[in-house]
Amino acid sequence: MEVIEHIQDNDVEMALLREVPYFFARNNLVMPLRRRESYFVAAVVEEKGLLAAAELARKYRLTLYPLKAGQKVVIDAISKFYGQIGTAEEVMDNIAGEDLSSVATEFEKPRDILELTEDAPIIRLLNALFQQAAKERASDIHIEPYEKDLNVRMRVDGILHRVLSPPKIIQDALISRVKIMANLDIAEKRLPQDGRIRLLVGGQDIDLRVSIVPTAFGERAVLRLLNRKQGLIGLYEVGFDKKDEERFERLLEKTSGIILVTGPTGSGKTTTLYAAINRVHTEDRNIITVEDPIEYQLKGIGQMQVNPKIGLTFASGLRSFLRQDPDIIMIGEIRDFETAEIAIQASLTGHLVLSTLHTNDAASAVVRLTDMGMEPFLVASSLVAVLAQRLVRTICPYCKEEFTPTPLEAAYFSSPVQVLYRGKGCRMCKETGYLGRTGIFEFLYVDNEIRQMISGRADSRAMKDYAVSRGMRTLHMDGLEKVMKGITSLQEILRVTQKDYADISV
Repeated sequence: MEVIEHIQDNDVEMALLREVPYFFARNNLVMPLRRRESYFVAAVVEEKGLLAAAELARKYRLTLYPLKAGQKVVIDAISKFYGQIGTAEEVMDNIAGEDLSSVATEFEKPRDILELTEDAPIIRLLNALFQQAAKERASDIHIEPYEKDLNVRMRVDGILHRVLSPPKIIQDALISRVKIMANLDIAEKRLPQDGRIRLLVGGQDIDLRVSIVPTAFGERAVLRLLNRKQGLIGLYEVGFDKKDEERFERLLEKTSGIILVTGPTGSGKTTTLYAAINRVHTEDRNIITVEDPIEYQLKGIGQMQVNPKIGLTFASGLRSFLRQDPDIIMIGEIRDFETAEIAIQASLTGHLVLSTLHTNDAASAVVRLTDMGMEPFLVASSLVAVLAQRLVRTICPYCKEEFTPTPLEAAYFSSPVQVLYRGKGCRMCKETGYLGRTGIFEFLYVDNEIRQMISGRADSRAMKDYAVSRGMRTLHMDGLEKVMKGITSLQEILRVTQKDYADISV
């Protein structure tokens, strides 16, 4: 029997997988590969897989051609390729006419949802939604009730797309199933509820943050997905160019002070903080974090999740952690005066503090801290740098093409531009022209002049104008550089930064 060590994409006939149930392949350790002339080809693990493959070959009246493979090779292939078939829309078509109000019981432990394809209709539909979201790299699933409709949308690369409009009749059953999985009260329909779900989707370990709120036409659910197996990424993968990466790394070598990352919700602030922590983590440093929630488990780092219901806030958690002799502290977000005050005190007593704020640009973070009630001289003496960021979609590499910009498009650039890039749209990017995202950044370094401006309560516009005169690139400028490099498109930068750019005079 021929032995194989890898199963490649071109080895697998995807149509065949639709005929062989996932649970049969997984339980019997057999990976169907293809039908060729009179042969049925399958990768098998030992005797059990060989017997199952022989059964399938008899079903198709073909001669079995088995390939021997290790158990991990077969299991990984089953998870990968079965995870690529089926959409929520197909499941919705298949379950039409079934009892859509049935709801299964709660999972006892995290299971691979592909094993549950034979369960109740609502479960199959929700599992298909999770499977499709993981396959399409969605960051959020929205289940939205309206007067006569129920919509399901997914956010992919920051943009919402409608994927399904199920019958209104299944609304309560679908939301109840989400509640059961997230350990929420299914009888409570008047108050907002938050929970978490952890499950496997085609071998991917997925964490879902669940938010359910009552609306005029029923409960609305938003599920945010986090792939725990993707792990931490480096500063370069976040989107820094080499020069900015070196600058940021030099800032992280400081032993005290505050470094802030700012931007709206969903701009990648937490990812940047994790990349920074990953960069400075060594055995001789004591690093602690106070987060809401903890998104990645960091080996060798003390992490605390806030819980306001029992009085464990950012401020109280931070105050307790300061007695743990930390070198570096990461605060998920500075939300109030008390947290800001403790963070500044920690930075002034020999700790490097990393945190986030919700502001539109870097200079506004300074004003935000003073608006919280912090004394300007304390902000001036503790703040080291502010990094503002946004996420922009990157051009799909599979359908990327050059084009000559129009005079209007060329006018956005300070130097002559002969060629720009765009995505034509293809199967890989679902005809959008974009695949994946990267960051654009704005670094505000707090030098002596900026410190004097902070102490004198100068406005954010004055600080930004000064920083630009000293060479700071705004979000818009950094975006235009990435446009010229062919990383993203001019339309995408204008979508994300046009308002910011209109307020700046350079």
